[in-house]
Amino acid sequence: MSTDDVLAGVGPRLRQMRKEREVTLTSLSEVTGISVSTLSRLESGLRKPSLELLLPIARAHQVPLDELVGNPAVGDPRVRAAEPIERHGRKHWPLTRQPGGLQAFKVLEPQRSLQPEPRTHEGYEWLYVLSGRLRLVLGEHDVVLGAGEAAEFDTRVPHWFGSTGEGPVEFLSLFGPQGERMHVRARPKRSAEDD
Repeated sequence: MSTDDVLAGVGPRLRQMRKEREVTLTSLSEVTGISVSTLSRLESGLRKPSLELLLPIARAHQVPLDELVGNPAVGDPRVRAAEPIERHGRKHWPLTRQPGGLQAFKVLEPQRSLQPEPRTHEGYEWLYVLSGRLRLVLGEHDVVLGAGEAAEFDTRVPHWFGSTGEGPVEFLSLFGPQGERMHVRARPKRSAEDD
């Protein structure tokens, strides 16, 4: 809808709102400080609406400004999931569409027992576990993240993550260029020496 179409609809909307509330032009003029003739010209479309005119009218009717200008209905906000990508035996659903910069994926790691093979590359990664348990080997650390836990790390540090072998794990992965950092909360895996 064009700006002219939106503005053309304001006058009839103002008249309808005033009539529904059984308010006269005179009483609306007294409350808003806008002359009766200006209000009449606004409603008939002979005067272009402006913020200086619409704000007092919105206050008088106790409605948000967008109700006076006929805010368009919000479209469907859902992001349609793309087909999953198979990578390293995992299913990845891309949650971002732009190439480069920060990339987000929902990942499903099947239950399996793998020997960690830490790797390095440029970037920064953030993991958030939705369900199950995710094993993360990062440098000298070997941690297990449960649902609701997150970890972040510089991917130049040797790292590997995958199934603990106890069941599948579903997690979010955000990967970005070096220097993009997030906040972390991870609980180190307890060893027999800690007990």
